[in-house]
Amino acid sequence: MIPILAPLIGLALATPAVTDVHRPKTVRAAPARTARKAPPTKADAAPPILPSPDVQRVMSWVSGSGDNRGLPWAVVDKAHAALFLFAPDGKPLAAVPVLIGIAPGDEASPGVGTKTLAALGPAEKTTPAGRYLAKFGLPVAGERVLWVDYATSVALHPIPKDAGAKEKRRERMLSPTPDDNRITFGCINVPQAFYARQLRPTFRKKGGYVYILPDTKSLEDVFPRLRALPPL
Repeated sequence: MIPILAPLIGLALATPAVTDVHRPKTVRAAPARTARKAPPTKADAAPPILPSPDVQRVMSWVSGSGDNRGLPWAVVDKAHAALFLFAPDGKPLAAVPVLIGIAPGDEASPGVGTKTLAALGPAEKTTPAGRYLAKFGLPVAGERVLWVDYATSVALHPIPKDAGAKEKRRERMLSPTPDDNRITFGCINVPQAFYARQLRPTFRKKGGYVYILPDTKSLEDVFPRLRALPPL
């Protein structure tokens, strides 16, 4: 286990617990009181988002080689629908669930960046794997986004406000498994609070690197430098 993994244990995205409240019948109307929320218990807390073996390999490589070139960086694990954010020195900052492209696949279709969303076919809605220098750029719907790969129109941003209710993106993001997290046209959706409080301030000045792990190719095919490193 590499040293930088330990702080990740506490970087889970907490989901609110839902309880049924039954009020006793009263004869007289009592003055309104502000209900106090019970402190969360261990049973209510969401389990921590921990890095998979493939994420650990990439983390070890980037931290050990300085491949991030002094910039903040993030690792997106498509197989487990999770993102891990790091400071330039490799310090873990956050681990959150994500939504990714509907179709499995690690390459963008030719010309996909020039098409409208409505013109994309089902097989073209992929989140390509690779190493990207991500920067904030031209606005989409009036708001600047973090472009992971501008040429293929892959960005990293919160759930769009105009996303259809039938897609249930928020529910998918908060679900306990990654099985239903494939819903986007290829972009990577992250929690709004994480985007505003951590990702945007961290990447705002000079950008940073985003490492997107494959779900169909081998890890070494996407990141050839891993072949020179011993397995963990």
